[in-house]
Formats: sequence, C-alpha cells, structure tokens
Amino acid sequence: MNASVESLGRVAVLMGGSSAERAVSLMSGAGVLTALQSQGVDAHAFDPAGRDLGELKRDGFKRVFIALHGRHGEDGTVQGALELIGIPYTGSGVMASAIAMDKVMTKRVWAAEALPTPRWVWLAPDQQAHDQVMQVPDTLGLPLIVKPPREGSSIGITKVIAYSQMHNAVALAAQYDADVLCEEFIEGIELTCPVLGQGRAARALPVVAIEAPGGNYDFQNKYYTDVVKYRVPSGISAAEEAEVQRLTLAAYRTLGCRGWGRADLMLRAGGKEQDRKIFLLEMNTSPGMTSHSLVPISARAAGISYEALCLQLLQHAALDGRGP
Repeated sequence: MNASVESLGRVAVLMGGSSAERAVSLMSGAGVLTALQSQGVDAHAFDPAGRDLGELKRDGFKRVFIALHGRHGEDGTVQGALELIGIPYTGSGVMASAIAMDKVMTKRVWAAEALPTPRWVWLAPDQQAHDQVMQVPDTLGLPLIVKPPREGSSIGITKVIAYSQMHNAVALAAQYDADVLCEEFIEGIELTCPVLGQGRAARALPVVAIEAPGGNYDFQNKYYTDVVKYRVPSGISAAEEAEVQRLTLAAYRTLGCRGWGRADLMLRAGGKEQDRKIFLLEMNTSPGMTSHSLVPISARAAGISYEALCLQLLQHAALDGRGP
C-alpha cells in the first residue's frame, strides 16, 4: 500500500556527491526536489559531498530519495550506509546496486542466466600491456566499444574502428577505472526500457528509441543539447517491443533490483548482421531524472507525470528485506 504524503515525514533528496556524474546528479536532484515539494512532501536537498550521512538521522529524516549517479551513490555504498542507520531509500538494495554498477559483473550474471549481452573482454590492470590490448580486436572484431565498467553517462567511452585507436581508448577508460571493459559493437537501434516495482509485480514501461546524430549518444548530447530524438512509441514492431520488455524484466529480476531501474539495449539491424536480435547492455539502478532523461519520457507515455513518478518512487522507499 502506498504511503500517504503526510506519513512520509521529512525527506532528504540525495544529490551531487563525488562521482564523475556529479553535475548530472545535481540536475536530477533539483528536478526531483521541486517535484516532491509540489506534491506537498517535506523534502530537502542533501549533498553527501559536503555533509556526513549521519546527519540524516540527527536531523530527523525518515526517507531518502537517491538522485545520486555513479560511484558512492549508485554502487551500493550509500545504500549500505542507509541500511546501517535504518532510513528507507528509493531504488535497489546493496547487492543489486553493487552488481549493476559493475558492467562486467552484470554481464557475468546475465550470461549465467542465458540473457543476451554483447561479447566482451575484461582487461584487469595487469592485462593492459600493449600486446594484450592489441589482441582484443582479434577476439571481438572491429568496430568495438571500450569503456570503464563502473561509470555511467557515457563517460570515458570510445568507439574503436581501427587497431591504432586501441591504446588511447584503453588509456582513457583507465583514467576512470582501474579495470577496462572492451565490448563487441552492435550496430542497429539504441533502445532503453524502464522498470517500476519489485519481483513478480515489477512492470516494464514503454520502450524508447534513441536517435542521436551519427549514433553519437555521448555525455554532451545526453544532457546539454536538443539534437537527440527520443521516439515513443519506439517504432519497432509490437513483437520486438514485447521482447525488449520481457528481456528487461528478466534482467532486472535476475540482478535482484527493486523500486525502479532502466535497461539499455541494442536491436541489431545494420552492417553484416540483419537478424534484429536484442542485446542487453547495462542496467541503471539510479537513472537520470533531468529534463532530458529517459525514464520520465517513458513514464509520460504511460500516463505518469514527472511529479507522480517521483512521489510513487518515494512512497516505495524501503530497506533490504523489508517493504515500504
């Protein structure tokens, strides 16, 4: 049962933080804060980069809306701290957050459950010598994607189209993460699908197709331009849309996610392969909530306003193993 606004008590919106996605988190948090206050919630901004989380308990906060992205916000660390001080929070718990933040671990779990994800090569810090790096295209083919496995918002990502780019691509990713993930490039339609809820009750929202200039859905285009087009309905067939939602729910449940999340996927429809196979790329457990963000776009297509979405997520704040 949803909690009434009056019963929610004093609410902290965690935003900012110390990750490479701090600027995006501040935008997400500002939107969420305004939305909750417009619904009568006693909500306040809280930036853990400048305040100790222990102040949440001292200052009488009863629930937390996590609008943090990336490290120390989406990776299970903040979730663990909130578990210890006993304040319910939005989104996934400690384990699901930690696994989903690590794209290599996510792929291992999905592969174990026979869920489709692009082939990959993991380069640990001691596997990034020139000779080892130059062998990756032999395994995955070209083009391929090189990324830090524990960052989001397209930070540190390179699309490699030639052997000569490999060294710089790995070096860039290694600036953000000691490990480097190299991934098979899937040419086709970029899709995303949000999920609300938990377990068997979780439901997938409408699929969004992303059309970026030249396929360049990078950090700048995600948050600071209006050149990217978001298609809802997605334009894929009804059967394909249903399959994207099925895979997204399976991926979400397999990782043990709760509250909400958003899967990023590719539908292969270009180049040598024209089979329209769907691949899971990653699961976001604290998705963006900016004016350009995908979950609000999808929710709006499902008849859920931004304000209603924020309130619904807050009402389902919980601790691991305990309901809201």
